[in-house]
Amino acid sequence: MKVLNQDMKTGQFKPVYLLDGEEAFLKKSYKKRLKEAIVGDDTMNFHQFEGKGLDLKEIISLADTMPFFGERRLILLEDSGLFKGGGGELLVEYLPGMPDTSVMVFVESEVDKRSRMYKKVKELGYGAEMARQDARQLASWAGGILAKEGKKITGRTMELFLGKTGDDMENIRMELEKLIGYTMGRDVITDQDVEEICAVRVTNKIFDMVAAIVTRRTRAAMDLYEDLLTLREPPMRILFLIARQFNQILQVKELMAQGMDRGSIASRLKMQPFVVGKVMPQARSFSREQILSYVELCVDAEEAVKTWQLNDRLAVELLITRQY
Repeated sequence: MKVLNQDMKTGQFKPVYLLDGEEAFLKKSYKKRLKEAIVGDDTMNFHQFEGKGLDLKEIISLADTMPFFGERRLILLEDSGLFKGGGGELLVEYLPGMPDTSVMVFVESEVDKRSRMYKKVKELGYGAEMARQDARQLASWAGGILAKEGKKITGRTMELFLGKTGDDMENIRMELEKLIGYTMGRDVITDQDVEEICAVRVTNKIFDMVAAIVTRRTRAAMDLYEDLLTLREPPMRILFLIARQFNQILQVKELMAQGMDRGSIASRLKMQPFVVGKVMPQARSFSREQILSYVELCVDAEEAVKTWQLNDRLAVELLITRQY
């Protein structure tokens, strides 16, 4: 991401950029910063498109149009699907000759690095993969934010803090703001501050719910589900997080079978070591086939909702209460 920062600093922009990867906070942050650096508050020369099935001829026509009383025209495309499954051939042929007064920025969730679009963007511009940050990177980032506010925190307290927030950078940022406000007038953030002000993140409840599901503590799992609904978490997001947790258990189990320890697994999967430490006992308790069966049940539940066989809330309830 040094290239992005350098381009924004110098004002010398490449014709096309790609922001992809799992860390939504970083993609959102760099998308905003690029827009500010390229066109600022100029709405006349900013165009935003989202979703698949875009009219590429319209986009090319915009890119060919000179900026209106401005230096550059910015075209932002999000989750276009052009980097996976084809469909971007028209842009692949167009980009090399695009006027230097236009800049295209793609923000994508799915990218196939073998695709022609990806290769063309790498050739003509810059691609930045916004990967999930590991525990060390998150601690460094959070510590930097606190330091700018004149706050100090020990490594142990930082670990406690990240244990509560999880690895979602958006959530970490919000919890940091609460901590900073809570400790106004004091320099040092303590364990007690973290315990009193930082909420246990939704994903921590998901972890407990999965643990209850796999140990067949149905009542406990349902109570946690009701808690999440009370917090206004959509049932389909809860289902997604349950499925992701089972997939993590499967990945950890497979790496454990290769003889990898907690630190190595955390590094490979870009997970925090304490999270891996919580997942490992679950991975030991179940066979690969059992874990796969839970993953398949999540897929079936999602399919049932999408095909209108079940409503989303009931689909998750049936997943939780089913006996295996």
